[in-house]
Amino acid sequence: MTFGAQQTPEGRPPRKSRARKLVPLGVAVWVVLEIWLLTLVAGAAGGLTVFALLAGGVVVGSYVIKRAGRRAWQRLTVTLQPGGAVAGPAPEGGGNGLTMLGGLLIILPGLLSDVAGLLCFFPPTRNLLRKGFERRLGRPAAPGTFGNAFQQARMRMPDDKVVQGEVIREDEPARAPREDGPQLPR
Repeated sequence: MTFGAQQTPEGRPPRKSRARKLVPLGVAVWVVLEIWLLTLVAGAAGGLTVFALLAGGVVVGSYVIKRAGRRAWQRLTVTLQPGGAVAGPAPEGGGNGLTMLGGLLIILPGLLSDVAGLLCFFPPTRNLLRKGFERRLGRPAAPGTFGNAFQQARMRMPDDKVVQGEVIREDEPARAPREDGPQLPR
């Protein structure tokens, strides 16, 4: 085992991504802006106001996350019940992911994170954010429900017995067994 720098097959060290350089810088700038805004508000309205804003953010964000988590849990239990309805897309146009992200951003101390969290709550801006994420990722944010994947992963017999098995895809070429992995008895 070597502990030196990894190299590509051509003998050069691998390229470092730009995100590895820019994300820490972005986080540092964000923290400095948050502190600067909090000191501006504290100078204008007082320290007690800033404390009340931060405490209120924790309470509101916790409530939002709890409510969105409860909704997600209810949808999951309905979907996974035998004979239960397969849940389609959420009525408000998507899942609870952005709502929970908004609650988390409101819990974080700072005014910029509170504004970003509020943008995740309102339906027009939430839809814009969701479309932006879908465009950025190149696929829909929620291609199916967890219940659909769970139903596809098991086979039910008419007498309600579950048959365990392995999925073998006919359209993929057979792979040779790995030499370094455990070998199954033949």
